[in-house]
Amino acid sequence: MAEPVVTVDGWSALHDTRHFDWTAWKSISEDERNQAINEFQELIKQWETVEENKEGSHNIFKVVGNKADLMFIFLRETMDELEEIKTAINKTVLGDFLIPGYSYVSIIEMTMHDPMKAGDDRELSPYVKERLKPTMPKWEHACFYPMSRRRDSDANWFTIDKEERTRLLYEHGMTGRQYAGKVKEIITGSIGLDEWEWGVTLFAHDPLQFKKIVYEMRFDEVTTKYAEFGDFIMGNYLATDELGDYLALS
Repeated sequence: MAEPVVTVDGWSALHDTRHFDWTAWKSISEDERNQAINEFQELIKQWETVEENKEGSHNIFKVVGNKADLMFIFLRETMDELEEIKTAINKTVLGDFLIPGYSYVSIIEMTMHDPMKAGDDRELSPYVKERLKPTMPKWEHACFYPMSRRRDSDANWFTIDKEERTRLLYEHGMTGRQYAGKVKEIITGSIGLDEWEWGVTLFAHDPLQFKKIVYEMRFDEVTTKYAEFGDFIMGNYLATDELGDYLALS
């Protein structure tokens, strides 16, 4: 039997997309809109405090295309906290206009082919801790997509031996290293948590780099033979102080 590798796990992750009810938003008064914006900005400030204390992280993106209007990404210590965030959004006045769309639940993970490099479950090495409990970059663009490994009769990822998987992933990682400084990524595991097996979140200053890195990685053997992908969601960063402008009607 193929041997599973050890994963070291970090913060829980929620990708939450929302459609905005612009028709209903236009029907309320300007004062009501301003109050709703101010209330939501106060909620964001709470998230910012959590991030400053290194107890989680968050980002908000304006989605390009019609899959959604906004994408929220939250990282927290527990799933309970993620559910509380979702509920807090829904309880705001602005939440009445944020129609739930696609969501994805997962946990940040690293595959440790040599577990001794990680430390134990309670005392992670500084390098691993930074990877598992990151502060997401506030870069201009993000791209999220879920993926799984094939289990076809002639290409079953879960039946090949660990050494071969290590080789394939190493080669894949070397491709990614060519984009150091141009693309940052967070890998989350979702087996048993959501429809796909992993989630990939990429951050970049230039969205063209998403196209380049994903295209180049398609030629890696681990992708050509074993990878399947879900829908891609592309977004532009929305800063807290830009929320009013985004929601302004004039």
